[in-house]
Amino acid sequence: MNADHTGKVAIVTGASRGIGAAIAKRLARDGVAVVVNYASSSKEADALVAELAASGAKAIAVKADVSKRDEVRAMFETAEAQLGKVDVLVNNAGVLKTVPLAETSDALYDQTFDINVRGTFNTLREAAARLADGGRIVNFSSTTLALNMPGYAVYNATKAAVEAFTHVSRRNCADATSR
Repeated sequence: MNADHTGKVAIVTGASRGIGAAIAKRLARDGVAVVVNYASSSKEADALVAELAASGAKAIAVKADVSKRDEVRAMFETAEAQLGKVDVLVNNAGVLKTVPLAETSDALYDQTFDINVRGTFNTLREAAARLADGGRIVNFSSTTLALNMPGYAVYNATKAAVEAFTHVSRRNCADATSR
């Protein structure tokens, strides 16, 4: 059963393929206008936007590297200008490369933390200032955090940070509404 959320606007990071694309499709089916965020190639994002538009949904593709504050700000500005105030943020963008800790390069560490942690931080910070009243944020973690599998040390560290952001953000939002 689909809910009708016509008039709502959602940003889905990392939405050009995989889980992000599935989330964007579901939101669009429920009447939500969707910002399909992507970081590099527009081909998949544009194809998804065309598919959503063909089904009668409103959608736009917006290139933004979530690890860059100015690009996140510009993504929100584009969403607001073209679709209206953002009601939902889905932090789906992420990178996962399994490598034993001893073999993890500084570059892989930086890339993983930049996208998974800094990206979530940047979008949360922007959403805190812009999200519509009653808006919602969904952050993605992973069951790998509990499994402690070899090769997942850096990835799991990033998802632990995302969970910490989520808990603190939830608490801050609850505190703000009780004042």
